Amino acid sequence: MLVAESEAKKQEKERVVNESFPPLKLSGLSVQELQDLCRELHRKIDVVDEARYDMEVKVAKNEKEIEALNHKIIELKGVKRPNLKRVKKTADDMMSHTDTSKLMKADFKANLKTVKKEEEKREEVTDWRKNVEAMSGMEGRKKLFDAGQ
Repeated sequence: MLVAESEAKKQEKERVVNESFPPLKLSGLSVQELQDLCRELHRKIDVVDEARYDMEVKVAKNEKEIEALNHKIIELKGVKRPNLKRVKKTADDMMSHTDTSKLMKADFKANLKTVKKEEEKREEVTDWRKNVEAMSGMEGRKKLFDAGQ
């Protein structure tokens, strides 16, 4: 039955196409007649394209309108919000509602390492002019050389 239906659809399609667009008779036509035939076919193609474009615009407009109406329906129905549960704000409050024999109270500071602060070694601030005078000349360079070894 399916094969018979598909065959009937094919024959119906061929019949409609042959009625709408008869086969072209190109034999025995001059160059001018062929050009006129091409122009006529181009005009028909333009008319069909305009009709197709108009239909596409109408369909797009209708789809937007349907979407807007569906959105309004959803707004009118309203959105159901679920009941929210109360949340405990601190760890101690959460622990007070649980079995304390299994869990210890949250003491976040107990596991922290202690760090000793070392005072930074500060160099004594001296007069820079004295340092420059001591390093000037050959004696200063000798002091730098001896200090490097």
